[in-house]
Amino acid sequence: MLLKISHTTSYHYDSPVDYGLLQLRLTPKTHAGQTIVEWDISINGGQKHLAFEDHNHNLVTLIGIEPGDHEVFITSQGVVDTADNAGIIGKHGGFAPVWFFERSTPLTEPGPQIRKLVKELGSDFDGDIARLHGLSVLIADAMTYGAGKTEPDTTGEAALLSGHGVCQDHAHVFVAAARLLGYPARYVSGYLMMDDRDQQEASHAWAEVFLDGVGWVGFDVSNGISPDERYVRVATGLDYQDAAPISGMRYGAGGERMVVTLQVQQ
Repeated sequence: MLLKISHTTSYHYDSPVDYGLLQLRLTPKTHAGQTIVEWDISINGGQKHLAFEDHNHNLVTLIGIEPGDHEVFITSQGVVDTADNAGIIGKHGGFAPVWFFERSTPLTEPGPQIRKLVKELGSDFDGDIARLHGLSVLIADAMTYGAGKTEPDTTGEAALLSGHGVCQDHAHVFVAAARLLGYPARYVSGYLMMDDRDQQEASHAWAEVFLDGVGWVGFDVSNGISPDERYVRVATGLDYQDAAPISGMRYGAGGERMVVTLQVQQ
């Protein structure tokens, strides 16, 4: 399937920026089941400094905000050719070894709620994949999907305790629980073509688990499936902070406002 994506993020500052630096993880990965046909990132109000591949095999673009500017516009767009591989990504890539994804982070540290969830899962499953799909269902039942209930820095444990969350929270809980079960697991950020709309409010997130003899396999708790041809993988990492589309810092007084426009269509 050919998916056309246009993703613009704009930052509006109350006062002129003295200095700012942003890391962009906005370029999709090329792998089995996904090929970039064309892709471009354009910047208005900033300047590209360099691009590099991080330890998670993500392409990172580093940009500086022009001193004195009040606004920055970042647009990433292009076409990606995708296929339905039942969520199977396959062999591991990148500088970080597979065992690196067994470690917890502050956002994925399992607490009493996640440990209780894992105990409730039980062991009556026909293999690892069935077990992980069972975990996905259990998390979805325990956490109602709803925007505005959590923040980007909300931990998986806190989101599960609240009983509410978005795709990021579902992914953090799944990753934490999978690692507790002994699986290497990672967070994925990317895009999902919705069946009922082209315009979207934000990018999407899900999780992947590494299984011996299979490789990396994706699980989208929010939609109850493994990713198919409607999904585009952009960045992976231990948690959201590793795979965030945009992260960075700035010097200067005053607040800021961020606006995102996103369109994904066939």
